[in-house]
Amino acid sequence: MLLVRCIVRALVHGATNRAPSNISKIIVVPTGKLGDVVCATPVFAAIRKQMPKVHIIVAGNSKMHHSLLSDSGLVDEYLDFEEERVLECIKSCHADVAMVTGPSYEPAALLYLAGVPLVVAARVVGGISPSETRPYKILKHFIKTFPYRLGAYAPRERLRALESIGIFSDDTTKHLGFSEEAEKKARELISKISGSYKYLIGMSAGAGNKEKQWDPKNFATVANYLIKGRDAHIMIFGGKNEIPESSTFMSAIDDQSKITNTTCISTEDLKARISKLDVFISVNTGPIYIAEAFDVSTVDLIGPVSPWDQPPQGKIHKMVFAPGNPKPLLYVLDTRNHDVKEAQRIAQSTRLEDVIAAVEEALQEVDKRRLVKKG
Repeated sequence: MLLVRCIVRALVHGATNRAPSNISKIIVVPTGKLGDVVCATPVFAAIRKQMPKVHIIVAGNSKMHHSLLSDSGLVDEYLDFEEERVLECIKSCHADVAMVTGPSYEPAALLYLAGVPLVVAARVVGGISPSETRPYKILKHFIKTFPYRLGAYAPRERLRALESIGIFSDDTTKHLGFSEEAEKKARELISKISGSYKYLIGMSAGAGNKEKQWDPKNFATVANYLIKGRDAHIMIFGGKNEIPESSTFMSAIDDQSKITNTTCISTEDLKARISKLDVFISVNTGPIYIAEAFDVSTVDLIGPVSPWDQPPQGKIHKMVFAPGNPKPLLYVLDTRNHDVKEAQRIAQSTRLEDVIAAVEEALQEVDKRRLVKKG
């Protein structure tokens, strides 16, 4: 039905593929989950830098978007695509441009039907993505598309959406913020840690996706090593859906006085607490991108995930690969077409010694940065 309405509109009004001469409002739909949204913040930042007077509206899952992007200084308004009268809501925004950061049929179709003068969405090149459904391929004829290279670094590819309005950027720095209240709570929590420590390490044993899961007891072994051998205090993170993994992880840590349980907290508190860490260790899941946004060193257990698509890049960010460097099975634009059991096998095969070696490299980077700060 949605596609039929798009075709009828195209016959009457034509395509929405020309940039307006004056742009005052832009709707951006960041596709994907928490980590993907963090990795879309370079798009917001580029708009803010190049068009500081433009009103930026982030559309989609407003509950998640607001909690994640609040206090970043990058968003002026949130639009919930789960509203019953979403078309009317889009129209009432009077946006000049709308952008979808990946190939996603429904939001692109809604923006087109709402009559936004320029609608921009991804055109996958270099491969096939299940996100490019048959209706989406038809819809692409009615909107402006930008090339999104399959397997390339996703944060950079998303920036190509902006080229249709004259913004060219390759700055993939992630941007987040948090409230003064969250800052205060994080500082108070840390001040209550008894005893001294050299490093404050964040760890999350959950994966969100069972195909990425590493044994929580292995995480505990890493934590025990850090506590005994590197004088670390461990701050444990995990969501409500990861309680079993977090519980197994915590119960296997030898010295309970050296851990702080900070699981099942709000996104606002999650951001503030992660920002205070020296290193964050987890499989490739949302919080590791929050750490990247706050310039916190990360140790990313890649497992079956493509290392080129999106994982944190740079000297302070370390990746741990499964033995034999198996072919990646999970990509940003394709998390469906793969062997689930093989993905689980790859994730579980990650070796303890490789994780500990990567953690040591991350701690070396922490030490270097501390020396630089001391001057």
